[in-house]
Amino acid sequence: MLGLGAELVIVFGASAIADRRDVIPAALEAVGGEIEHFGMPVDPGNLLMIGNADGVPVLGAPGCARSPVENGFDWVLTRLLAGLEVTRADLTGMGVGGLLMEIVTRPQPRKPAGSEGNRNVAAVILAAGRSTRMGGPNKLLAELAGKPLVRTVTEQALASCASGVIVVTGHQAGEVEKALAGLKVKFVRNPDFAAGLASSVKTGIAAVPANADGAVVCLGDMPLIDSRLIDRLIEAFAPDRGELIAVPVSDGRRGNPVLWSRRFFTELMALDGDIGARHLIARHAEAVAEVPVEGHGAFLDIDTPEALAAARQTKRQPERLS
Repeated sequence: MLGLGAELVIVFGASAIADRRDVIPAALEAVGGEIEHFGMPVDPGNLLMIGNADGVPVLGAPGCARSPVENGFDWVLTRLLAGLEVTRADLTGMGVGGLLMEIVTRPQPRKPAGSEGNRNVAAVILAAGRSTRMGGPNKLLAELAGKPLVRTVTEQALASCASGVIVVTGHQAGEVEKALAGLKVKFVRNPDFAAGLASSVKTGIAAVPANADGAVVCLGDMPLIDSRLIDRLIEAFAPDRGELIAVPVSDGRRGNPVLWSRRFFTELMALDGDIGARHLIARHAEAVAEVPVEGHGAFLDIDTPEALAAARQTKRQPERLS
């Protein structure tokens, strides 16, 4: 089996190793290897396996091995890579304390299960910007197919499965709120809108109801986003499977809106300046669920007169979802 000079074999399965009859332990025994120890009294990292075949250590990886956050798997792997034997006594000794730092993809048993599979998701629409690249007019009030851009975005959010819609206003707040007259939304004003996008994200997240499991953050200048895409993001949001951030993707490119689990609200509230949260998506790559889309709706924001003209040409073409 291992006659190729391997010093260590790590086997990754589709999920964590559940018991000795699982695929990885069974495969090890089928090739004449033996299981030395199964399990670990540390969580996360408790469902790993250590064995050997032809004298070569074989490590069956638990699900948390894919996380960049330190866990029990790392403790074992570093010892094996250093050529140290990992005995049953070593593993049980690692159980002192019994719990490592939580990883974001890990289900939280302390939290009671919510309704609809933990899919109580609010929509947050950012509509506080100054529209500096439009050369004067407020882009959110520009009309597209007979409606202000911000009203189109808000109506699509209201037509989705989102549990409620929050609109963050700032620049020309009165005019923006007037453009949304008659719609069942919650307005929150961002007094620091001139400081940049991050201030509006924080204002919106702070207004999300306490019973919401997450929030889908929409940009008020992306009128080609429709309710179907928002619904697909909500459907992709699956905390029990560790899918905590839902993002539309086309040809490897990630667009908007983005759905965030409540677990990331603290990090969103720490944003600063005129930047969004793209770096948080990269930081928590293991928690991202990608939703494939076709077309430009998830990527077209109306920042310039030219972008507005392009949107007017394509508005009547429905966005296609894969």
